[in-house]
Amino acid sequence: MADSQTTVEQKPSAAASGAPAAAGAGAPATAANGSKGPPKRVLIVVGIIALAALGAGGRMWYRSSNFVETENAYITGHVHPVSGRIPGVVTKVLFDDNQFVKAGDVLAELDPADQGVKVEQIQAQIASVQQQIVQADAAVEQARAQASAAGAQVAQAQANLVRARQDAERYGQLYNTNMKAVSKAEVDAATAARAGATADVTARRDNTNAAKAQIAAAASARDVLKAQVKVLQAQLKDAQQQLGYNQIVAPVSGRIGKRSVEVGARIQPGQQLAAIVQDDVWVTANFKETQLPGLVPGQEVKVEVDALKDHELVGRVDSFSPASGNQFALLPADNATGNFTKIVQRVPVKITLKPEDLKKYAGRLVPGMSTVVEIDLGQKPQQQPQQQPQRTASAQ
Repeated sequence: MADSQTTVEQKPSAAASGAPAAAGAGAPATAANGSKGPPKRVLIVVGIIALAALGAGGRMWYRSSNFVETENAYITGHVHPVSGRIPGVVTKVLFDDNQFVKAGDVLAELDPADQGVKVEQIQAQIASVQQQIVQADAAVEQARAQASAAGAQVAQAQANLVRARQDAERYGQLYNTNMKAVSKAEVDAATAARAGATADVTARRDNTNAAKAQIAAAASARDVLKAQVKVLQAQLKDAQQQLGYNQIVAPVSGRIGKRSVEVGARIQPGQQLAAIVQDDVWVTANFKETQLPGLVPGQEVKVEVDALKDHELVGRVDSFSPASGNQFALLPADNATGNFTKIVQRVPVKITLKPEDLKKYAGRLVPGMSTVVEIDLGQKPQQQPQQQPQRTASAQ
C-alpha cells in the first residue's frame, strides 16, 4: 500500500519536471514552422479551386454568348374535341381510352327513335301534298275543259246572233210604210231575238273568261302545293341529316383521350365526349425577349424531353408567335398604370421535330410534356421546307 502510494505520487513530479524540458524543445520547432509559410498541399488545393472557378466562369461566358436555352418549353399538338350535334341518349360507345381511331370511324351511336319519327312525319306530309297536287292537276284540266266548252258556246251564240241580226234586217225590210209583207209582231219578235242573241253572246263570253280565271286559280293552287313540297323536301333532308347525326364519327385520325361518355347518358349538342390527339406534335418554347436577337427560322435545335432522358431529339426553328404570351392571356397586364415595373416578356417559338423522330416515338411524345431546348447561335440556318396545310374532316 505504501509503495503504491509512493509510486503514484512520484509520477506527477516526473511529469512536472519533464514539462519544462518539452516546452523548451518544442519552442524551436514552432519557430521553424512559422518561418516556412503555408503548406504546399494547401497551395495546390487553392490553385485547383481557382482554376475550376475560372473554367466554370469561362464556360458560362462562352455558353451565354454562343447558346440560348430555356426550360420553359413543352410539346404541343392538335387536340380535336369530339362532340354530338344533336341531343339524344347514347346507346353504343365503340371506343376506349388511348385507342387509335381513323377519320370517319363511328365512335358512338344515339337512339334514333325521335329523328326517325320526324322523318316519317315529313314523308307522310309530302305524300299528302303530292296527292293534293294530283287533285290540283285534275282541277286545272277540268277548268280547261269548261273554258273550251264555254268557248264553243260563245261561237254558237255568235252564230245565233248573226242569224238573229239577219232575220231582224229582213223583217225590217218587209215591214215599212210602203210595204207591209209581214206583221208588226213578227218584226218585234225578230228584233227581240236579235237582242237576246247579243245578250247570250255577252254571257257566253263572261263564262269563258270565268273559266280561264278558274284555270289560272287552279294552276296557282297547284304551284303553291309544289312549293310546299319543296319546303317539305328540304325539311326531310334536314331530318335525314339529323338522323345521320345519331352516329358520332371521328373527325381526324389519332388517339382517343379524355373520354367522358357512357352508354345511357343523355348528351346535348356541343357537349364534349372525348378528344382525339394527332401524332404530328411540335415543341413550343417560350424564350425571353432578350434571347430572340440571335434566333432565325431554320436553326437546328437540341431538344431534351423529360420523359426520354437518354434520347436527344433534333428540331428546327419554324416560326415565331405574332405576340408575346402576355398578350394572349385572359387578363393581360396594363402597363399604362403609374406603378409600372419592367418585366422581361416571353415569346412562344414553334420548333418542329424530324419526321423520323415523330414516327419512332409515336405515342410517347404527347402534348403537355416538359422539354429543355438549346440553340447554337453560331450555326447557319437552313432553308425550311414549306409545309402543306393539313386537311382534316369536319366534326360530325
